[in-house]
Amino acid sequence: MKKKTLQEITELYKTIFNEQTVNVQILPPSGSYREYIRLAGSDSRAIGTWNEDEKENNAFIEFSKHFRNQGINVPKIYAYDPSACIYIQEDLGDETLFSFLSRDREQNGFSDEIIRIYIKVVRELPKIQIIAGEGLNYDYCYPRKAFDRQSMMWDLNYFKYYFLKLAKIYFNEQLLEDDFTTFTDYLLQAESNFFMFRDFQSRNIMLRDGDPWFIDYQGGRQGALQYDLASLLYDSKADIPEKVREELIDIYLDEVEKFHPVNRTEFRQYFYGYVLIRMMQAMGAYGFRGFYEKKEHFLKSIPFALNNLEIVLKKLNLPITLKELLRVLRSLPQAKTLQGIAPRETELVVDITSFSYKKGYPVDNSGNGGGFVFDCRSVINPGKYDKFKSLTGKDVPVIRFFEEESDMEEFLRPIFSIVERTVEKYLERRFSHLSVSFGCTGGQHRSVYSAERMASHLANKYRLRVVITHREQEF
Repeated sequence: MKKKTLQEITELYKTIFNEQTVNVQILPPSGSYREYIRLAGSDSRAIGTWNEDEKENNAFIEFSKHFRNQGINVPKIYAYDPSACIYIQEDLGDETLFSFLSRDREQNGFSDEIIRIYIKVVRELPKIQIIAGEGLNYDYCYPRKAFDRQSMMWDLNYFKYYFLKLAKIYFNEQLLEDDFTTFTDYLLQAESNFFMFRDFQSRNIMLRDGDPWFIDYQGGRQGALQYDLASLLYDSKADIPEKVREELIDIYLDEVEKFHPVNRTEFRQYFYGYVLIRMMQAMGAYGFRGFYEKKEHFLKSIPFALNNLEIVLKKLNLPITLKELLRVLRSLPQAKTLQGIAPRETELVVDITSFSYKKGYPVDNSGNGGGFVFDCRSVINPGKYDKFKSLTGKDVPVIRFFEEESDMEEFLRPIFSIVERTVEKYLERRFSHLSVSFGCTGGQHRSVYSAERMASHLANKYRLRVVITHREQEF
């Protein structure tokens, strides 16, 4: 930060709080070109910000005032000097959702406390989008008033030129452009008269006394509800387990329905389309910051993004044809340039299988042999009751039966302990594969439930890849 700018910020601080600064700390740069300093006096503290983009400043100032008036947790703006491109805002501390997530996950996996905070966040999001979005002056939006066709094409071309081109990924440009047009035509059919935060991810959510506070919404504009939820749940390095994502979507929709009617089936179909465009925008940013600007830490997000991409492509069920785009996206995880630049942080794959003993043991396709096989037949079988016969261990009535009317928990507890010890040793020794199988009489209830529980437990606690197969349910 220039000496003159620093002096202007400290003078503005003195005017606001009527005291000299006793401590000034220049904060490390983030993903933007804004510069921040932490200011502290004897009885006060604040964050000073310099940003030469006046329109972006105006958007942040106006949105902050509006959101605070609507009861949304955003920083208070103490003063703004447009001529110097500086403003003083409330200091919310250092704890972001991402920093808390990273620290807590080291000790406890994707813990109940992390999930509790995410639930708070998804319950606040509709209030920002729907309630606070009403009455907002969208004339301050910058660079666009809405996430419209032009905005979408900017993002898609950002992905094309800064990610695909720089990573040397082959594509047919005309076919890809045709698919971009088809894709944007589809996304624009979703209801979109809500406030779209634009960069709603874990680094832009501060934690204060256990509650979420929100920053960096100056790029907000009108758009679809799905985009911000996609940004949060498929935030690459947050690496939220897929089961938790599904639960959070339902909690979010429950909250939305308090303010606005929603067709859940239609919402989810559009949702994965918006996940896809958000992921492509993020990969464009990783390419620009990493490949072009040579900032190494942005490249480290790529393996997480590719892992998320594989998950989303399996869920994608769009009523449109995107042949070239999907071909390109499916090719990314196998691209040698990407694997060489940012290999996966862990290579351990845990294959978890449910099966019926009547049809024999599962076949090991890893080439390693071994692994665990646990016999679930000592646990009471819900399949002997007519009301459960057509259900599986993934259905809620069966899950409740195991939780409330069986000794399944006692059966699984020592198994979790045994498998955990092996996983930790395998990670330490950089092994690539472990198999865990659960068998029962029909491969429908007990083994399926046990496999699901094990998959969720490992995915929440460790950084590894879980592949789950319910053998008898796939035919």
